[in-house]
Amino acid sequence: MAKKLKTLIRLNKWTVDERRRELGVLLAREDELRTLLAVLEQDLLDEQKTAAEDPTLAGFTYGGYAQRYLDNKAKLLRLLAAMAKEILAAQDRLAEAYKDLKTVEEVEKNRAKKELEEANRREQKMLDEIASTRHERAKGG
Repeated sequence: MAKKLKTLIRLNKWTVDERRRELGVLLAREDELRTLLAVLEQDLLDEQKTAAEDPTLAGFTYGGYAQRYLDNKAKLLRLLAAMAKEILAAQDRLAEAYKDLKTVEEVEKNRAKKELEEANRREQKMLDEIASTRHERAKGG
């Protein structure tokens, strides 16, 4: 039983580690998307500054740029919203894996405690028998 519990604990620890890695990957992707969004915003500011410096040229190019900006921003915001859902799901999976690990660890802890109590009880019984035998010999002798 103890070996099975140890194996189960190792498996649950591995699962928790995997869930942590998965969450880490998702959080890194979210950071990348936020960085892309910040770069997009900065590019817009740069393009607006350039357009203000040369309004004639801006009339030809800025409209197309603005539409691409809006499309890209909408796409990034959709991706961020989807990523947020994935992150919540990954956090739930991690919490569940951690709960499972703690449950198995608690079962192992209780099993070890009972095993120790049983060993102590057997030892005490043996000591009591030895003491009883000595007492009987001393009394009879």
